[in-house]
Amino acid sequence: MKARTRPPRLSRAWRRLLILLVPLGLALSMWQAAQLAREQALQSLVREAENELRLSAAGLEGHLSRHDYLPRLLASREGVQRFLSSPQSQDAMPLNRLLDRFRATADVSDVYLLDRDANTLAASNWHLPNTFIGQNYAFRSYYQDAIAGGQGRFYGLGVQSLERGYYFSAPVWLDDISPDATPDGVMVVKVLLDAVEESWADQDAELLVTDEDDIIFMASRPELRMAALHPLSDEERQALLETRRYADEPLSPSGIEVLETRGDQSRLVSFARGPLAEGSYLSLSRPLEDLGWEMHILKPLTPVIRAQWLSALLAGGLYGVVVLGGGIGWQRLRLRREREQFAERERRTLASARDELERNVERRTRDLVETNRRLSGEIEERRRAEANLRQTRDELIQAAKLAVLGQLAAGINHELNQPLAAIRAYAENARAFLERQRLEAATSNLEQIIELTARMAEISSQLRQFSRKCGDSLTAVSVPSCFDYALRLFQARLRDAGVEVERHWPEGDVWVRADLVRLEQVLVNLIGNALQAMSEAPDPRLTLFIDQDAERVTIGVADNGPGIADENLARIFEPFFTTKSPGSGLGLGLSISSRIIDDLGGRLSADNRPGGGAQFTIILPRDRGAHGTDRTHDQESSSHA
Repeated sequence: MKARTRPPRLSRAWRRLLILLVPLGLALSMWQAAQLAREQALQSLVREAENELRLSAAGLEGHLSRHDYLPRLLASREGVQRFLSSPQSQDAMPLNRLLDRFRATADVSDVYLLDRDANTLAASNWHLPNTFIGQNYAFRSYYQDAIAGGQGRFYGLGVQSLERGYYFSAPVWLDDISPDATPDGVMVVKVLLDAVEESWADQDAELLVTDEDDIIFMASRPELRMAALHPLSDEERQALLETRRYADEPLSPSGIEVLETRGDQSRLVSFARGPLAEGSYLSLSRPLEDLGWEMHILKPLTPVIRAQWLSALLAGGLYGVVVLGGGIGWQRLRLRREREQFAERERRTLASARDELERNVERRTRDLVETNRRLSGEIEERRRAEANLRQTRDELIQAAKLAVLGQLAAGINHELNQPLAAIRAYAENARAFLERQRLEAATSNLEQIIELTARMAEISSQLRQFSRKCGDSLTAVSVPSCFDYALRLFQARLRDAGVEVERHWPEGDVWVRADLVRLEQVLVNLIGNALQAMSEAPDPRLTLFIDQDAERVTIGVADNGPGIADENLARIFEPFFTTKSPGSGLGLGLSISSRIIDDLGGRLSADNRPGGGAQFTIILPRDRGAHGTDRTHDQESSSHA
């Protein structure tokens, strides 16, 4: 049998050397590639920054120089010179308007005229709260240069407006100019710098403009404006405050830190704080000799960093390919042997796993058989429980039906008491009329008894309807007619008790969508309760009212009795709850009335009146269609013996 050849193995010393050299070579190649890419990207970024800086500087100089002529032009205007010759005797308003027109035409911020003592006589902003008129600007260098006979240039914050601007000034001469003459006034034009800064916002760079004191007074970033390029000494800060060039601005340091100075006059900088503190920038400067300023551009080093990383990754990838190619042959020999060893281990592992699986299947089969036996017992027990539950539920439903039927029967019996009392009163009256041979009056009382008997039959016929809501049987019902019927039932009690009845409702009929008999039942019950509540009142007064809007009708029954105790208001509509004395009622009247109103699609509520007494309010849907099958009740009063 031929012996198996083993793949060559590296000695331990060579392995350690390779482990050391491979990472070092990778790091060296990536660093060298990154440095080369960085230098090339920086050179490209410098050329790009130089072009942008040159164009931005030219744009700023052009924006300011196009207004250089305006002060001289205005100083030569006849209207300006005529007003300056005697300002006390002339109205300044025409000149103010003239300066305002020039301001709008030239698209500048402000135009104003100073006298020889630097007092503002006229200004384009004469109509604004912070007008320059009356202000003295002798401390401004543009006045000092112009009053000396030259052309003034100045930049700084406005004393009134606190806006950054560039000022042009020119002397105003009333007589021929002589070497020793002093100008009679100064014409000043202020140009804002905001428009130039807004154009800088579109560039992929930050632009700064500094003066000879290294104060950043223009910047594409608002956070950098009115900041010092470098920290100021106390003497420098005091000198700037005296000139009032930047008003009372603190002139805090901008936080620029120089990281590296390059041979092409560029610098790499960063910010110690502020919105630009997250990155590094390439900085270039360009002097603006005519203005005495210096413009700076800050280009983000993001492209440089990206180029460094990309080159480093490419170099590392190339190095990895070379190293991989050198070690792939050696690894193939090792992998072949390892695959053979792995296959042998897998065969042994699979055999062991198969045996274990068979044991687990046998054990789980026994567990499943036992579980199925337990589940069968639980299913049988659940079936018996469900059968008992259905039987108990049916018994509860039957008991509930019987309870509701008994409650409704008691309510119907309660509601029949009022018509029976009225029938007795009409019968006694009829007997008295017959004894006196007043047959017509007796006949009228007998007709009332017949109507009440029919009414009792209709009331008792409602027993089946209390257990369900009304459907299509609802019709248009006249609320005033229902009140009239209920009052006729209590005619004798109202007269005997001396109850004053107040009616408050609009003229004509008010119609609701309801059932006539059941609505009359509710009103009879509410009026009967009110009369019982006022049995001890010295001056009983029953108040009935009807109100309506576009959708609803509100019906009210109120008394001036003792009212309802606050603790009983929440339970007043509960079945068998009563505040009456024992034997005076079952406590079902209000409960049944509330249920009737709910079935009619309305709501019944109880409250106490502010002046005393209780008030029951019914809200029902208004019927706005054709008047339905309202029943007319005989309203003719019967005579009593």
